Amino acid sequence: MTTVLVIFAVALVLSLMITPLAGKLGMRYGAVDTPDERKIHTRLIPRTGGLAIFITFFLTLLINGCLQTLVSVQIEIDERFFYFLSGGCIIFGIGLADDFRRLHPGIKFIFQIIAASCAYMGDLGFDMFSLHLQSPLFSYVATVAWFILFINAVNLIDGLDGLAGGITFFVSIVIVILSILRENYVCALLFSALAGGVLGFLRYNFNPASVFLGDGGSYFLGYIIAGFAIIGNAKNQVGAAMLIPLLALGVPLFDTLLSPLRRFLQGRQMFRPDNEHIHHKLLNMGLSDKNVVWLLYTLTFCLCLFAIVMVNYQDERSGLFLIVLGAGAIIFVRKLGYFEYFGSDKIYGWFKDLTDDTGITYERRSFLNLQMEISQSEDIQALWLNMINALERLKFDKAELYLKSGFFDPSAGRRSDENRFLWTRNGFYSGKDIFNKSNMKLELPLHTDAPRQQKVKSYGVLVLVKDLQLDPITHYTLRRVEHLRRTILSTLQQLDNRNPEF
Repeated sequence: MTTVLVIFAVALVLSLMITPLAGKLGMRYGAVDTPDERKIHTRLIPRTGGLAIFITFFLTLLINGCLQTLVSVQIEIDERFFYFLSGGCIIFGIGLADDFRRLHPGIKFIFQIIAASCAYMGDLGFDMFSLHLQSPLFSYVATVAWFILFINAVNLIDGLDGLAGGITFFVSIVIVILSILRENYVCALLFSALAGGVLGFLRYNFNPASVFLGDGGSYFLGYIIAGFAIIGNAKNQVGAAMLIPLLALGVPLFDTLLSPLRRFLQGRQMFRPDNEHIHHKLLNMGLSDKNVVWLLYTLTFCLCLFAIVMVNYQDERSGLFLIVLGAGAIIFVRKLGYFEYFGSDKIYGWFKDLTDDTGITYERRSFLNLQMEISQSEDIQALWLNMINALERLKFDKAELYLKSGFFDPSAGRRSDENRFLWTRNGFYSGKDIFNKSNMKLELPLHTDAPRQQKVKSYGVLVLVKDLQLDPITHYTLRRVEHLRRTILSTLQQLDNRNPEF
């Protein structure tokens, strides 16, 4: 216990001394965060606070090796630990490089995989929470996914002063306490070194912050927490050391998993930063920066307590706590408006679009059959009759087809003099009703697609009219119209090819 407290104090003092120096270094060499529409601050702030935590952590490990107590000697820098620390250096390095000069998300993701792979090479992997599945590939994929999840979770939550650092501090302290109670002093020492370094950094990161964690710091914290959890799991049963950070970091982990899906449904790049994370949602509700931070601190503290309960009560009571936790999470994110992207109407609409695009729905299959009939038309008259069937299916009220003068008619064996075709439905009076304000009018050019520098061949124009007061437009009407236009154009080209001189 004394060794754990000494390591915590050493890390705290070192971090308090190094953090201001790291901030000055960032300001001098341009690793600063500039204000924009996504940022809360209004001045240049260095992004090199993670450098202080990184240096503090490694210096604390060196000092721990010099203590030579019964507890400190349990941490050995063997080959396994060396690979893990090498991965930590890699992930911190790529994050720090991004702090100085913005990197492409794909490059950062590749280095995240490399760093996680280093940890796995040092035999720092797991087989999915003690399920003991004998599959090296599965173990590797699960381990890399575990590291990437935590790395990006801490990075995404790092949007307000003191938020990411405070949450990781809470998680570290809770694991230190639980590890001491379970006499897992290796895990306690590692997390106490991390907690002390983060607490010293928070002295300068609370609102108003004078230095930011940066991607280097957030990546490093996420990587270290993920790795320490696996190391601690080696001496615990049922993945206790893994369960605690998984639940305690529930808010950023949930945000990490939901954000790419949210952006996907919005039709945006899945890994492009935005201002719609949980802390942004709380700010939009009118809460101040400090109130948002303290609210998320409180949620993290409650999740830590849930994690402890889950670890110590491995029976039906833990299941009850898990149900309560899940219900609370759903209520919380619903209040934030997060489920507006996942409403049943939106999911159903997206599913209908998907099934329509793939041709699964009855409507799409039946209309496709009409398109096939149009494409098999032997002459202009047959084309026109098949077009009428399709337009009746779409419930249009009027159609006019104007063909280029002298279009070749294969049935007559000559060029046709008739270049206008007219059709109306249900007594629609084209002379008067065409000016009704409820009518939708579409004029569709029937010409070939070609670049601007090439000549476009025109076959005519198709004009459609639909009274929306009598029959409203459906979700797929315009899509069907475009499919119809392309089929008609393709058919006209086929008829045209029968007379090369045309």
